[in-house]
Amino acid sequence: MKAVHFGAGNIGRGFVGLLLHDAGYEVVFADVAEELIAQLAAADSYSVHEVGENPAVRTVNNFRALNSTTQEAELIGEIATADIVTTAVGPHILKFVAPAIAKGIAARDAGLAPLQVMACENAINATDILAKEVASQPGAAAGALDGKAVFANTAVDRIVPNQEPGQGLDVTVETFYEWVIDRTAFAGAAPAIPGATFVDDLSPYIERKLFTVNTGHASAAYFGFEAGLEKISEAMADQDVAEDVRAVLEETKQLLVSKHGFSNDEQEAYVQKILVRFSNPYLPDTVNRVGRAPLRKLSRHERFIGPAAELAERGIVPEALLGAIAAALRFTDPADAEATELAGILASSSPADATARITGLEPDHPLFNAVATLVEERQAEAAKAPA
Repeated sequence: MKAVHFGAGNIGRGFVGLLLHDAGYEVVFADVAEELIAQLAAADSYSVHEVGENPAVRTVNNFRALNSTTQEAELIGEIATADIVTTAVGPHILKFVAPAIAKGIAARDAGLAPLQVMACENAINATDILAKEVASQPGAAAGALDGKAVFANTAVDRIVPNQEPGQGLDVTVETFYEWVIDRTAFAGAAPAIPGATFVDDLSPYIERKLFTVNTGHASAAYFGFEAGLEKISEAMADQDVAEDVRAVLEETKQLLVSKHGFSNDEQEAYVQKILVRFSNPYLPDTVNRVGRAPLRKLSRHERFIGPAAELAERGIVPEALLGAIAAALRFTDPADAEATELAGILASSSPADATARITGLEPDHPLFNAVATLVEERQAEAAKAPA
């Protein structure tokens, strides 16, 4: 069995690649990072260090590596004979990997089982995004891909922090992980991946992860940044920050229980597990790394505005989430392009215009005015700050 995985970074090696390896697949890593691909091509194995409860060191071997820019022909050939294609490149990069995937699918022998394609990204229904990009490639409309591939959405969860210098290909990750896959796309022929969970309805799991793990993680980052703390674990050790994060997750729990039918006890157990994960002192994750890209995190259907808007639509004032949104608006990092862009929007727009641009909320939405007030307050603070 063979899997082609786009994205040979820490998540690719320490999560998706690891699980595919453990499931018995030969993994072909594809990436544009020339030095990384050269390292992988020269290595026989690398280690994944799982830290936290029940720590372990896992060895990954039986892999190869290709530069998806300079070795495109070889990559297309690998896809044409693969069983699975996965990605961990970031939602905005899917359009760049789609051409090679489309060409590989088109080159598949008619006698092969359909290629099973799964985008393992931190976004809702990322595989649908990838499938649309693949279908838009030249030749796809002519039916060259018909019956040769199936696309399944997934929800993935594993904290993979910035790595310590000098680790080489080895990766440090938390012990917890979750890879939930929509089995309905496979029509009874789902792949055998023991570390994955297959479900008939993925949407509750996608939102549970996004509105608990991602919302909570970013909240810890922004509240921790305001408190002057460096690491997420330090932020969670601060009583005030921990209480603020817990209050945010209490609100998202209320939404998830009401919307998706999770029991209160089930969701509370999930929240408690997540809080323990954030507090893991062996993960050197910083508030700046987790807090980066605030514009994406504040967008309409993301981890803050998404659940806050739905609660507001139900007549509930999401006070804790509004506090997290306010903290996100105050996040600054000269090294982060989105933080700089956010500051520029706040400096050059009216409160209403800035709110619309940042959040995507319509002016008549029940959450709009509350966020606009936070934006105005942030603008006033920035105006008073010394140059």
